Amino acid sequence: MGMKTAVPLPRLARRLAPVPPARARCGRVSAMNLAPASTADLAAMMAEHHARGARLPSVEVGALNHVLAHTPEDMTVKVESGLTLAKLQAQLATRGQWLPVDPPRADRVLIRDVIEHDLSGPRRCGFGTIREHLIGLTALLADGRVIHSGGNVVKNVAGYDVQKLFIGSRGTLGIVVEAVFKLRPLPEAEVFVEQSVPNAGAAAGVIEAVQESPVTPVAFEMHNLPGAGGPRAAITLVLGFSGAREEVDWQLANAGAMGFATASSLGHEARFWTGSSAARKWSVLPSKLCETLAALGEARFVARAANGILYARGGPSPPPPGPPSALVRRMKDTFDPKHILPDPGF
Repeated sequence: MGMKTAVPLPRLARRLAPVPPARARCGRVSAMNLAPASTADLAAMMAEHHARGARLPSVEVGALNHVLAHTPEDMTVKVESGLTLAKLQAQLATRGQWLPVDPPRADRVLIRDVIEHDLSGPRRCGFGTIREHLIGLTALLADGRVIHSGGNVVKNVAGYDVQKLFIGSRGTLGIVVEAVFKLRPLPEAEVFVEQSVPNAGAAAGVIEAVQESPVTPVAFEMHNLPGAGGPRAAITLVLGFSGAREEVDWQLANAGAMGFATASSLGHEARFWTGSSAARKWSVLPSKLCETLAALGEARFVARAANGILYARGGPSPPPPGPPSALVRRMKDTFDPKHILPDPGF
C-alpha cells in the first residue's frame, strides 16, 4: 500500500501533561524523572549521569518557560523549550505575529515537543513544518555540554545547519533548551469550507481536482468524524485559505466551483484529539492515502490530504517502523557514545 513509516503516539501523549510548578521550580530528581530549574541545573544532571554511564530519566523542562527575546521588526523570537506553544502564540499575537505551526493541544505541547517530535497540524499544507521556521537552537549533549547552532536572524548562513538534526530526533541526540524562530504576520482573513463525499474513491477524485486547480490552501483535511449536530457523510474534505481578504475571496470562488460551498472550521481536530482511545499515525505516499483509508474500515480518522499523513483510532494497526539506518546509528554514537539518552528505535 506504499506505506513508509508508522509511529504510535502514546509516548508523546504521556508527556503532554504539564509539569507541576512546585516540582519544576525546585529542580529535584526522582526515580522517574528530572525536573531542572534552569539550563545549568539540567546540564549538571546530565553530566553526572554521563560520568556514571547511567541512563538519563525522563526530563521535564516545564520550568524553562520564558520568551527570551522577541524582535517584531525582524519577525524573530527566541524562547526556552519548556514554554507551551499556546502561550508563545498568545504573546506573539499582541504584535500581530504568529509561529505558523498548529499541532493539537497547543496549550499542553511544549516548544521542545514541537521540535523533537516534529509536530505539526492542518496548516502544514500551506506553511510547512517546524523545519521551515527554526533558524537557531541551543541544546545540551549527553555529557552536559552546550551547543549552539544557527543564529538570531533570518539571513544566517554561518556554520553547519546542525539544528535540523534535532528536528524529529525525539531526544536521542540531546535535549533542546532554547530555539529561535522566524515568524509570520497574522493573516487578515482565514476561512474554511467543506464538502462531503460517500467514500474514499470519491475523495480521491476531489483531491485530484484540488491539486490541479489554481487554489493554494493553507489546510487540506479529510475526516470521517460526526459533526457537532450528529452523523454526516462518510468522508468530509475541508479546505482552508488565509491571507489578504481579496485573495481569500478569490480562492473561495475557485473552491466553490469544485463543490466546496459549506462553511466549515477545524473543529474536527479538537473532536478527534479529545478521544480517549489511542491514536496511531500512518505516513503513506499521498497517492496511496485514499487506498489506505479504504482499508481502515470503520476506524475514525483525520488526514492531511496533501501529504499522506493520517491519524486513526480503530481499524488495523500500521506496520512497525524499520530499524534505524547505519547513518542514524553513527549519529547516535557520535552525539551520545554512552547511550544514556533514548535509543533511536522510535
